[in-house]
Amino acid sequence: MKILIAGDGKVGAALTRQLSAEGYDLMLIDSNQQVLENSQEKFDIMAVCGNCASMDILLQAGVRDADLLIAATGADEINLLCCMTAHGINPKLHTIARIRNPEYNEQIFMMRDIFALSLTVNPEKMAALEIERLLKYPGFLKRESFAKGRVELVELEIDANSKLRDVSLNDMDSIIRCKVLVCAVLREGTTITPDGKFVLREGDRIFVTAPTHNLAVLLKSLGIITRRVSRVMLVGGGRISYYLAQLLHKSGIAVQIIEKDKGRCLNLASMLPTASVIHGDASNLALLESEGLSGCDALVALTGLDELNIFISLYGNSCGVPQIITKLGRMDNLDILSNLPIGSIISPRELCCDSIVRYVRAMRNQTGAAISMHTIADGQAEAIEFLVDETTRHCGEPLKKIKLRRNVLIASISRNTKTEVPSGESSFNVGDTLIVVTSGDTVIYQLNDIFE
Repeated sequence: MKILIAGDGKVGAALTRQLSAEGYDLMLIDSNQQVLENSQEKFDIMAVCGNCASMDILLQAGVRDADLLIAATGADEINLLCCMTAHGINPKLHTIARIRNPEYNEQIFMMRDIFALSLTVNPEKMAALEIERLLKYPGFLKRESFAKGRVELVELEIDANSKLRDVSLNDMDSIIRCKVLVCAVLREGTTITPDGKFVLREGDRIFVTAPTHNLAVLLKSLGIITRRVSRVMLVGGGRISYYLAQLLHKSGIAVQIIEKDKGRCLNLASMLPTASVIHGDASNLALLESEGLSGCDALVALTGLDELNIFISLYGNSCGVPQIITKLGRMDNLDILSNLPIGSIISPRELCCDSIVRYVRAMRNQTGAAISMHTIADGQAEAIEFLVDETTRHCGEPLKKIKLRRNVLIASISRNTKTEVPSGESSFNVGDTLIVVTSGDTVIYQLNDIFE
């Protein structure tokens, strides 16, 4: 399968790393020769230097015999023109474009056939939706939804006061009083697929699957007190803040946005009349305090600088803000950051890449392809949703009799409106939805890949 990636920025580089590791035939296009040479040194790929929206450059890159084009340059207009031109040359080509400008939302949807787009991705909008979900359940570091919202995969940290500290997984049920499954544990930077004898330690980050209605029971049983978020401070007035403020307004949550660019403040104030937009430099801690940081229910650090976001989140933690969410553009130093009290970490780039990789894998295997896929445990594991169909092996067999590949776990089975945290006696049938968690180097393209 031949894939063209137009744009070797953050998203392009992340896709190149993941898709090359999975064995796809990649051709990278970028106007910066030095950036391309760096990528060619790291990965086994071909590259063409030039304007990706140019017909000549696309032909040089081999667009005629390509299967997929991913346009992820920094300009929405170039991404659109690139996809339209490429599809004009090769009508069978699948195209994915990163479109970030909110002004294009409606016309992209209405004119998607004219633009010849198979899929559009908006990292900032994805990040806003993810943050909104976290704000609804403040006790979790991360929260992913599967099976049309009936199943959740959540991340919790075992701290010094946790009721689960020094508890084996076999003994968890007596403490949490609801059925859940710990499908992965991140300990000292390493992901572990635990068994029932595994003992949780302080500092562990655990990834738990459960039916959605069990989440409130889980938090209450662990003594994690959550209150409805009523006021949120957003630091940074970029696209994520714009999308998030709209979502929070619909939920009746008061929003403050702090932005240092005066022109951007005026734009936000006109687009978001219900939000309080403050012109000021968020690195000035006195400003944050004067705007009532200590009285906020949540702080979301969304500036364009990772270092500043971390600094602001650390200060928010010292002020006793109940919930903190930190946006990071780079995810290279998570081992160090995991020890800092900066709350939940959101990466627009990772969310965007997950969506694109899921589409690529679905193209590769039309039968049994994943419905959804989320990266967890600092990128060391994946949670993948599959629909059981007529081609799926081992239907109707108890799980205890089925041999799965190493580092693969079936985390939940959903049937109609019921969701089950599986035991050895559980089985799945055609029409069921499975959540599968994989770690290590195991790559799952279709459901039958989980079996030995």
